[in-house]
Amino acid sequence: MSAASPVELEPTLTPEGEANLASPWVTIVWNDPVNLMSYVSYVFQKYFGYSEKHAEKLMLEVHNDGRSIVSTGSREEMERDVQAMHEHGLWATMEKAE
Repeated sequence: MSAASPVELEPTLTPEGEANLASPWVTIVWNDPVNLMSYVSYVFQKYFGYSEKHAEKLMLEVHNDGRSIVSTGSREEMERDVQAMHEHGLWATMEKAE
């Protein structure tokens, strides 16, 4: 699978028309037909340090719902997380949290 650049959506605007920079960003991992569920869970445990139970919960969200928010933080942190997911062969994007 080729590594893609992080994808982001337009920032939300305040009523005054200013970007809301205080709200965090999220990393979303999407379901794909390539990776085994056990591998996705493994990546979540090793990269994020999640417990086996939490990693499995997120992996099942990816599998059953087609996507899961796996991390939240600053834009720079989410760019790193998306890049790491790509390096592990997972399909991930980032967007501004609502």
